[in-house]
Amino acid sequence: MRRVLLVLAAFLVMAGLSATAALAASPHFKGTTTFTDNGNTLSATGSITGLGNGDVRILLLASGTPTAGCVNPGTGEHRPGGQQPAVVVSGTQDITGDAVKNGNLSFNVTTSPPTAPTSAKAAGCPNNNWTVVIDDVSFTSQTICVYQDSINDGAFNSPSPLVLSSGPLTCPATA
Repeated sequence: MRRVLLVLAAFLVMAGLSATAALAASPHFKGTTTFTDNGNTLSATGSITGLGNGDVRILLLASGTPTAGCVNPGTGEHRPGGQQPAVVVSGTQDITGDAVKNGNLSFNVTTSPPTAPTSAKAAGCPNNNWTVVIDDVSFTSQTICVYQDSINDGAFNSPSPLVLSSGPLTCPATA
């Protein structure tokens, strides 16, 4: 009977410690997060501390204004097109829980490039036979959303994501 009580007491202590560790997660950005304009994409590099033990998803949202270019199908000549309507692009980086060391991790996430307009003429090209390319995006705002799979069920459903923002873009509730 005494052995059963000791085992039960040890189990309850471990369960209490696990619950405390799960509730103690308080993620925040560590140091400075760096944003790099790569022309058609935006990258963010930084570190997070205060994480729990689950997998992490970093979502980078960025808005900007693309500038189109036009390529002549016969000669391959590249001409400037025109400024296009504002776009929002995104990128994700998934990091496994075993990469989180003592609640810390580093990330480097890059957005996808925007898609080129389908109408060459509307993009500022001489006619619709030309091919439209995006030459550059002038990024105006960015938001980083950090989600953690806190109960290891494969869903990134943090009660509320950790957010680093410089503009009107908002993080979705889940990723």
